[in-house]
Amino acid sequence: MTYDERNVVARVGRVSLRDLRFWVREGWVRPAQGEGGPVFDELDIARIRLVCDLRKDLSLPNEALPVVLSLIDQIHGMRQDLRLLAEALGDQPEEVRAAVARALRGRLDS
Repeated sequence: MTYDERNVVARVGRVSLRDLRFWVREGWVRPAQGEGGPVFDELDIARIRLVCDLRKDLSLPNEALPVVLSLIDQIHGMRQDLRLLAEALGDQPEEVRAAVARALRGRLDS
């Protein structure tokens, strides 16, 4: 499902139209562009709620927000990479999985 700016403001409830437009201009939220303007999806809504939490609840200044969002994006990317690695490892024969587990333990112990 997708939403226009006014639907986002109504759905989130903690963001003004002015703030939302500012956040899009700053690149903190990156909606798709439709014929009538920006089009937001559920992932955009979640990010808007995150920005609300950071800005309004934690009083994070505008200057710090891009850094924090970038770090959060990097963490999500690494989690996805680790999930794919775990799936690939799970597809390997037992002896390969055991060898990787031993090698990992050796590195963690050192």
